[in-house]
Amino acid sequence: MTHRWPDLSVLALIVGVDDFGSLSAAAREAGIAQPNASRAISTLERDLGVTLLRRHPRGSSLTRAGLRVASDARVLLQAADAFSDRIDEVVSGERVRLDLAASLTVAEQLVPRWLGRLREALPDADVHLQVHNSADVFDLVRSGDCLLGFVETPDQPVELHTRVVTTDELVVVAAPTHPWAHRADPVTAEELACTPLILREPGSGTRATVDRALADHSPVAPALEAGSNAAGLATAAAGSEPAVLSRLAVARWIERGELVAVPVTGVDLHREIRAVWRDDLVSPVARRLVAIACDDQR
Repeated sequence: MTHRWPDLSVLALIVGVDDFGSLSAAAREAGIAQPNASRAISTLERDLGVTLLRRHPRGSSLTRAGLRVASDARVLLQAADAFSDRIDEVVSGERVRLDLAASLTVAEQLVPRWLGRLREALPDADVHLQVHNSADVFDLVRSGDCLLGFVETPDQPVELHTRVVTTDELVVVAAPTHPWAHRADPVTAEELACTPLILREPGSGTRATVDRALADHSPVAPALEAGSNAAGLATAAAGSEPAVLSRLAVARWIERGELVAVPVTGVDLHREIRAVWRDDLVSPVARRLVAIACDDQR
């Protein structure tokens, strides 16, 4: 015969009668009025089709069936307590864990500072960072593998929420020995377009910004598609072709004199850095990190 799942609070009353010797004592321990406790046990008895309590003027005691139910109920209640503790651990862990994805430039130049401030604000925050190009960051957020992402591409998927956290610009850089390093006049958009350049790989936010900026000028194929900022910078500094990379990434190379910033005209290389997420941003860790990123440049 199939029965409904019994209410755990009723089973706790049965165990209480066994422990304390009366229904009134069990009801007090459970914080339930005795008439309500009595009705709850009567309902369980009707559902099971057996008598669990032997009621008499001096109190109540368990029948043989009641004793067997109490014995099994103890095991079930202990398991329920362990399950509840485990759920608390899971919920607590999910509240402090953040699976984060960031495009390479943001991950290298900005995320470390943001995470440092996050740890100051939320010491228990457990952040797991994946570094990919912007296209892959979008995929990770879409799939739910990462709750939050940071990208610097002009592309904005309509199915994701986005928020601008800061801005950046791309800079044309060349080795000090390159002819562009000594030009008196800015390099034009047309010259950029007809020059093989060192660029980031397709799918990166940096590449998407360059492609969009030069789209009306039929740019030639790049001299090198670098999978990282470091590779592009080192190649340009070695005296190869000019590179177009984030100001965040080239700043130290320019300060050290290993590269020269080349003025340009007729092309807009500014871009926005955005936080992206799929569903409501319910995670307190994610919300705080976005707030830190927005406040960082103020």
